[in-house]
Amino acid sequence: TGGLSDELLKPIWHAFSALDVDKSGKVSKSQLKVLSYNLCTVMNIPHDPISLEEHFKDDDRGPVSNQGYMPYLKRFILEKARDNFDMQEFNKMCWTLSYKKNMSSRSLLISNEDAFKVWCIFNFLCEDAYPLVILAEEIEYLLRKLLEAMGSSWNQDRFAEYKLQLSLQRNNGGLSAWELINLVGMAHFSKGMNRQTVSMGITQVYQELILDVLKQGYVMKKGHKMKIWSERWFILRSNTLSYYLSEDLVDKRGDVVLDQNSSVESLPDREGKKCLFVVRCADRIFELCATDKKRKQEWIQALQTCLQQVRLGLLSPHREARLRRQELRQKHTVEEEELTERMRQLQATNENKQIELEVMRKKLEEAAAIAAMEEERRRQTQTDLQDRYMLDMAREKMEREQMEQQVAQKTSELDQYLQRVGELEDMYKRLQDALDQQRTAKEEEEAMRRRQARLLAEEAGKRVELEQLHLQQQRAMCQVQAEKQELVEERQAQERALQAATLQLQTLEEERQGALEQYQEVTKKLTLAANKTKKWKTRVAEHEGLVRLIQPGHKGPQIMTNWGPASFTDAELELRKKSWQEKKNQGVH
Repeated sequence: TGGLSDELLKPIWHAFSALDVDKSGKVSKSQLKVLSYNLCTVMNIPHDPISLEEHFKDDDRGPVSNQGYMPYLKRFILEKARDNFDMQEFNKMCWTLSYKKNMSSRSLLISNEDAFKVWCIFNFLCEDAYPLVILAEEIEYLLRKLLEAMGSSWNQDRFAEYKLQLSLQRNNGGLSAWELINLVGMAHFSKGMNRQTVSMGITQVYQELILDVLKQGYVMKKGHKMKIWSERWFILRSNTLSYYLSEDLVDKRGDVVLDQNSSVESLPDREGKKCLFVVRCADRIFELCATDKKRKQEWIQALQTCLQQVRLGLLSPHREARLRRQELRQKHTVEEEELTERMRQLQATNENKQIELEVMRKKLEEAAAIAAMEEERRRQTQTDLQDRYMLDMAREKMEREQMEQQVAQKTSELDQYLQRVGELEDMYKRLQDALDQQRTAKEEEEAMRRRQARLLAEEAGKRVELEQLHLQQQRAMCQVQAEKQELVEERQAQERALQAATLQLQTLEEERQGALEQYQEVTKKLTLAANKTKKWKTRVAEHEGLVRLIQPGHKGPQIMTNWGPASFTDAELELRKKSWQEKKNQGVH
């Protein structure tokens, strides 16, 4: 299985590293053949040297690397490995190949056998990454176990100081197998302990972690056939309860296989025996007797824990605890990486914020400079405005004086305009007289026409007389025609005079309109000047009487023309229109 292969690969890695003398990561083929043969022999696997030759046939003379040996190792050795060999003998073989080239020459307080046990414990507790190292947490776990087994107290402050030094000296914060052996062998954390005590502590931890010994000790056992009570050395592992003749483990007397159907329970005292308990299996029942109640309770509790692990299909408690610690470390590593990444992101964000703050600071400085410039410009603008205001006031005073002069000039022009309007009214009266004369001429012409008609009637009645008087009549007709021609010429002369008067009237009206517009413009300027200064209003008020004297007085309903109020009413205008129309019609007839 994968778990067994990983467990076997760690001792093999030590052996391969020991063969790599120059630390180049390569080993000669002859040494690999020897290593492969020894592995197959210890693990009860048929050795196949031909496969090794075929695997490295392209490199007959040169060294073979670890990367090249690993595929062969997995295919022809690890995948064929079964749980049918002595794991301790396998570890012994790999230890023999590796310890002589790696053990320190300094004197240690532990024996070679104890160093081998520490080496096995290292392989059990180290990480599954190569090169193999044991982390500070697992070192603390091992040292606590050793000191507990030796009956010594744990000094947390001393280990914390050592852990700090270790983290500063090494990036990975761990030790190799040989450094761990030196740490335990130099009694760095077990000063004052003799060799035997240290050896017993190492052995106990080795049995607990490597041999899966959950509990061991002398217990009285009742025989199955003879029913005799005998003292035996019992060893409880993850799924077996083995018993030996003595604690030297030489004469093994039997195994009790624990499965899901097994159970343990306490028994009452009987047959003069106390502290009894029984282990029930599928095929046998084992009655046991502890030396005292405390050990009885310890054995029952250990057996119940072991049976619970078997029912749940779990590994030994120490292996489960190691897996949990590894999972916690992996989780902690992931959390640290996430925290590092988060810190990096926060740092990047902080740097960006610092950059943004620096940019904002520069912008604020620029804004302050711009504000100062704007303030200076505003002050300059205010000064310019004050100067301009003074100039405007002087200019306004000058314009006001000019306006007063213009008003005086316009007043004089208005007087002249009113005089011309009076002249125009006189001319209009003369025109009306001419129109009356024209109307009188038309009436006379009409009377002449009626007289002519009457004469024609008389001529019809008096044709005879007319014929007689034809010559006289012809003379009269000639005279009438001459008179008529004179009347026509007189009427045309009057019409031409009327047209000339009309044109002159239109010219006067246009001049009056221009004068009125000038008057309105002057009035607007007077109003503006009145709003700016009270003095100007007073002067305008003084001139309002003069302006009003120019306007015609109220005569009832009046007609407003482009030149102002007319000099006649609507009724007079209608009469004049009718009279003029009648004269025009008579002239047509």
